[in-house]
Amino acid sequence: MKNLLAIATGEIGVKEISGAKTNEKILAYAKDCGFKDYTSDETAWCSLFINWVADKAGKKRSNSLAARSWLLEGVTTNHPEPGDIVVFWRESIDSWKGHVGVFMGFSKNASRIYCLGGNQGNQVSVTAYPVSQLLGFRRLVPNTKINFGKKILKIGDTGQDVVNLQDALKLLGFDCGTSDGKFGPKTEGALKEFQATNLDLAITGIFDKASREYMITVINSD
Repeated sequence: MKNLLAIATGEIGVKEISGAKTNEKILAYAKDCGFKDYTSDETAWCSLFINWVADKAGKKRSNSLAARSWLLEGVTTNHPEPGDIVVFWRESIDSWKGHVGVFMGFSKNASRIYCLGGNQGNQVSVTAYPVSQLLGFRRLVPNTKINFGKKILKIGDTGQDVVNLQDALKLLGFDCGTSDGKFGPKTEGALKEFQATNLDLAITGIFDKASREYMITVINSD
């Protein structure tokens, strides 16, 4: 599964064409996502872009061109990581209008939020928005059931299996920091917190068969 942030970053520079013409790349975003009535890049496309990025990353998407539709996707997070989704209000907090992008980070004084998104200056770019216009951060969930490899994971391990574990821990609300594929003390601590939710599990900080089977049951439950 490709990284959402990497996919979005690869599109930086895709830009609207002024006048009657439309950038075929933006129309391709719409076609790939099934937005058959989208025919012009003059129509707001921030949510279109995030739908396309989410789809390519194997994440559930809003299937809507409305930016605020993303407030209903994934899970709420108050500790966003680069690659999470951020939603802002536009014109009025009480209106239907908004903007959605991929969270990149905060400014030094925490007054602005940097996000990577479409339709930012008529192109895919990184732009800062006021924190005062924030509606929420969302962490998207996979569009398929999560499964893990059979390898026992412990502190010091690295690789995609560790990334999958870190993503799962964060989706379940256990803060293990960035999904960097490195099983360090923070991942170990988050795993211990997860293990403590089941009296039948030993709190070892080791992702063994019992912990894996329990996590699969929890994270794949409706």
